[in-house]
Amino acid sequence: MPSLFPFRSRRALPAAALLALACVPSALAQTQNLNADDQNAGDLPELVVSATGIPTPETEVASSVSIVTEQDIARNQQRTLPDVLQSLPGLNVVQTGGPGGTTSVFIRGTNSNHVKVLIDGIDAGNPAATNGAFDFGKLLASDLERVEVLRGPQSGLYGSDAIGGVISITTKKGEGPPKVSAYVEGGALGTFNQYASLTGSTEKLAYSFNVTHFSSTDIPVTPQNIAPPFWPRNPNAYDNWTYSTRLDWQATETLAVNFVARYIDTSLAFTPDTFPPPTYAGLPAALRSTSYTGMFFTKGEGVWTAFDGALVTTFGASEMTSSSPTVGPNPDVNGTYDGDRQVYYVRSNYLVAPGQNLLVGAERRNEAMTSSTAYTTVDASTGDTGVYAEYQGNLWNRLFFAANVRYDSDDSFGDHTTYRLAPALLFDETGTKLKASYGTGFKAPTLYQLYAPYYGNASLQPEESEGWDLGFEQKAFAERVLFGVTYFHNTITNLISYDPVTYQNVNISSAVSQGVEAFVSVKVTDRIDARVDYTYTDVVGSVPPGQPFGAACAPIDATSCYPLRRPNNKVSLTLGWRPTDELDLAASLVYASSWWDIVRLTSNYIDQPGYTVVNLAANYRLNAATSVFGRIDNLFNQTYENPNGFLAPGFGAYGGVRLTW
Repeated sequence: MPSLFPFRSRRALPAAALLALACVPSALAQTQNLNADDQNAGDLPELVVSATGIPTPETEVASSVSIVTEQDIARNQQRTLPDVLQSLPGLNVVQTGGPGGTTSVFIRGTNSNHVKVLIDGIDAGNPAATNGAFDFGKLLASDLERVEVLRGPQSGLYGSDAIGGVISITTKKGEGPPKVSAYVEGGALGTFNQYASLTGSTEKLAYSFNVTHFSSTDIPVTPQNIAPPFWPRNPNAYDNWTYSTRLDWQATETLAVNFVARYIDTSLAFTPDTFPPPTYAGLPAALRSTSYTGMFFTKGEGVWTAFDGALVTTFGASEMTSSSPTVGPNPDVNGTYDGDRQVYYVRSNYLVAPGQNLLVGAERRNEAMTSSTAYTTVDASTGDTGVYAEYQGNLWNRLFFAANVRYDSDDSFGDHTTYRLAPALLFDETGTKLKASYGTGFKAPTLYQLYAPYYGNASLQPEESEGWDLGFEQKAFAERVLFGVTYFHNTITNLISYDPVTYQNVNISSAVSQGVEAFVSVKVTDRIDARVDYTYTDVVGSVPPGQPFGAACAPIDATSCYPLRRPNNKVSLTLGWRPTDELDLAASLVYASSWWDIVRLTSNYIDQPGYTVVNLAANYRLNAATSVFGRIDNLFNQTYENPNGFLAPGFGAYGGVRLTW
């Protein structure tokens, strides 16, 4: 590496990459009362909500954020949230064997449970999961209006979990005359998908009702090299029914009432690992087990507006519940994990003066889990009370900044204070934006980590982070070209690791993650656009001399290691071409360099080979009511495993028809 970037890395930067160059959460991350007269659907792509909790023009936001709209999702025919996130900078998406497999997202090299996930402002993290992380593989993309990915520590506004960043998901809002939409799709992997929706609005009520069925019955997952000769290698089979509703009612001129609900019902037939006597050598099971998941998300809130819109107060409650039983002929993986969370919140945004906003809020969350497996039974609960304040300012229409602070009092580990500063400086004369941010974050121990028999440790403290970034963005060629570079640096302490001597989770590890995110976006013509994103990430973990690393870190020497599943280099390329008003073509490429992983059936570490995947999509409008579409995933049939021991889907062709009345 050039000395300009003081990274510790085991790999050189490739030449190609160099050339490419409620929670307040409970509702903060959704657009705050978008019923306001000065907001409309056309503004959405230019606004960022997650960075400050207040709809803000993207040019005025200092934080690093990526935005995916429903138009982007439809153009690329992305059917699941992992598909949507795959090409975004700063993210590594890891899925165990295609649709429905457990899916984790790593942001800027932090752990997979260091990501705050909000669905319409509802905290989607699973309190029943051992590490508390949300399983991205269960969320379909058919009714998503917008996805914002906010990178960097964000606990000053969002509390626990937001060490790596925040992923905020907003569903479609009804608008205009009643409209019925539907599509049907089939293709590789035994895929047969259907979707139907009814949306619209009256003078006071906007409504959206959606149902989606996603099914893949033949998903190859087990590599041949990990199964004995003539041993069965059964494919996965995945089925997902998702039902969602969103209602927005303008009850009076000053009071709006909003309601959202989502129910996800899935089943996954999969091949677990077994370790039979007398050798106890690992091998894939001969028969499949089935994992079921039921998740329910709901939120009701009121939005009161006063002083001609200068004061907007939002109050409400949200809940998520989950149940995940696994059954079948492999008793080692059978069991049930149930969790629930309720959040009660109030917040107010006051327009102090033009361009000056003061946001204050408070929330109370309660969460609980029960689990029963062949080895442990857990029944535990905890809670947290948080208060926060943020000032967002605009000076001379040139200097924009946001500063927030939050205080949390947790029932299990006590008090914690976090904060964030994010200034941006604009030079309209040259089309230049300079930006920086500094913030702190924390991750509370999960109920399983605290209270599970044998493994739990009630004395665990929160994982903590301190991070900053510095960058610029530049417009050129009459704003047809936009490019930028951001350097980031995160230090994480008190990481929770597994101690093989005591069998307990303990606070012992630390890590430093640093890197560069760069992009170039070009509007070649009015009908052709292109974008290249490049991310370099270097992560090194460390422990005190004589202490264990834990399984999730490949040793370098006696006190340092490489955290797993963090490729150093990632490049993504997206192209769009609209040769006619009726035809829309899209192409994408994602390259990830190799990374350290753990071998699926052993405790050995491996330098896992990287991959390059190319996808194509085409949409053609036959008439106002009918369109046809088709796509090819993994065009060149790249064979790769992410993670080790789980095949990613190969070449696949899909097609279907969409109707709108």
